[in-house]
Amino acid sequence: MDAPFLPLVEKPKGLVMKLVFYFTRRQFGKVLTPLAVHSARLPAAFGTFYGKVSQLDKKLVLNPETAMLIRQQVASTNVCTFCIDIARYFAIKAAFNTTKLDALNDYKTSTLFSDAERAALDYATELTRDKKVSPATFSRLATYYNEREICEIVWLVASEHIYNITNLGLNIHSDMLCDISKRKN
Repeated sequence: MDAPFLPLVEKPKGLVMKLVFYFTRRQFGKVLTPLAVHSARLPAAFGTFYGKVSQLDKKLVLNPETAMLIRQQVASTNVCTFCIDIARYFAIKAAFNTTKLDALNDYKTSTLFSDAERAALDYATELTRDKKVSPATFSRLATYYNEREICEIVWLVASEHIYNITNLGLNIHSDMLCDISKRKN
């Protein structure tokens, strides 16, 4: 696969980034490429922002599996292989059934997905692909989700774009984390 547009930072500056490198190396067996290419070049506050996104996801009332499917659909639509890979890694780690991840391309017809999940995935796909949503798509979503859940779905799509565009803009691809997680088990 093509190398990132910027070289990996091997020795980060600053105590915070050195600690981030240490702990990610400890957790994943390597420093994640987005950290070594992007975050290591920015003030620590940018990394704090990315961490805040993850913390905010823990405050969602939306079913965690649905949230994971939405993030994965956005990453797949945007073809962010790093994000697809890390989402699968965390799904495996959280003991989610990855059968739905494997069937995500066929969510419209697969019996694995509920009508509510299909409505959320249609909404996420349309918003990601077209940068807008038709009234019919929104109406279908609103049939299954309350106002807070709809806003959470919008949050998931928007915040996943941050990760996707960062990686795509710097030519960052999969870190093969799923292979790493299989070796650790």
